[in-house]
Amino acid sequence: MARNDPDDLTRPTRIKGRGAGSNREGRFESLRKTVEDDGWYREEEGTSRPPTRVSIERARSIISRNESPDIPFNQSINPYRGCEHGCNYCYARPTHAYLNLSPGLDFETQLFAKTNAAERLRVELAKPGHVCEPITLGANTDAYQPIEREYRITREIIELLHSCRHPLTIITKNALVERDLDLLAPMARDNLVQVFVSIGILDNRLASTLEPRATAPHRRMQIVANLHEAGVPCGVLVAPIIPAVTDMHMEHVLEQAAELGANIAGYTVLRLPHELKGLFREWLDLHVPDRAEHVMSLIRQMRGGRENDARFASRMRGEGVYADLIRQRFALACRKYGLKRSRELSLDCSKFIAPRRDSAQGDLF
Repeated sequence: MARNDPDDLTRPTRIKGRGAGSNREGRFESLRKTVEDDGWYREEEGTSRPPTRVSIERARSIISRNESPDIPFNQSINPYRGCEHGCNYCYARPTHAYLNLSPGLDFETQLFAKTNAAERLRVELAKPGHVCEPITLGANTDAYQPIEREYRITREIIELLHSCRHPLTIITKNALVERDLDLLAPMARDNLVQVFVSIGILDNRLASTLEPRATAPHRRMQIVANLHEAGVPCGVLVAPIIPAVTDMHMEHVLEQAAELGANIAGYTVLRLPHELKGLFREWLDLHVPDRAEHVMSLIRQMRGGRENDARFASRMRGEGVYADLIRQRFALACRKYGLKRSRELSLDCSKFIAPRRDSAQGDLF
């Protein structure tokens, strides 16, 4: 089979517009794919660009709940599986293995749209036992990734939450969030919404390889300004901080975001669960080979000598000397630029009005 077959990318290679350099198997797959040179490939031909394909998913439930002590929310909604932004470092990549798909290119090219999300959300909000607390959009994959322009699932969810006066938080790195200012601005006046823009780096060239289909960093800064001007509280997430790759941008991100109106900030350090270890190492070898070993060494220093540490106490922040330095730098910058910490967020849950439950008898009163 020819090496430039887009469905057989098992060897790491640079692919313009994609964050992964291969389509390595997920940990649950029983078959392994290998590439054999048929003699027809020529180096100058390059590699074909795999297209994005979207499948419709009919969700049975839509609100995900967690009890993780290191996550500042208990309820979240992910309108899509997979993410076209293609961020190489995305901790959600290994979830594609549960679908018998690759956490590599499949994660950013084989997407699933939950087109009945608003319908299922209405059912869940109408349940007598529903406890009103902020729902987060974009906790796993970005709710405003490019396919949202066509499917508008996120828009439908926000329309429902707006009508029910239900609080929500949004995490995104896409300027498409500005499309929904007509809903977010009124919610903000009632303290029902907080938007976080994820900005880990300011180098557009680096971002084009690390998070290729996300909005460019300089434009994300403009999102902060536009949301602030519209009266929507906007924070910044410096995430993830990658040692010796993006960590030098942290203070500059916080300073610029504060100047443009950000009111709150948070950060995470890179974590590499399951297949992400190999995918990230491929990215290092392809794009910053001179620093690859140094970067991995610093990651291990923050993870007790391993490449990943899943413990609640350390998975988001790391531990050790280097992680402590990041923590101190972040705290100092937040104080200097007047930014609150993300755990200080407080939205109003007292205004919630449950939607009417569907009934075969209709409404009698």
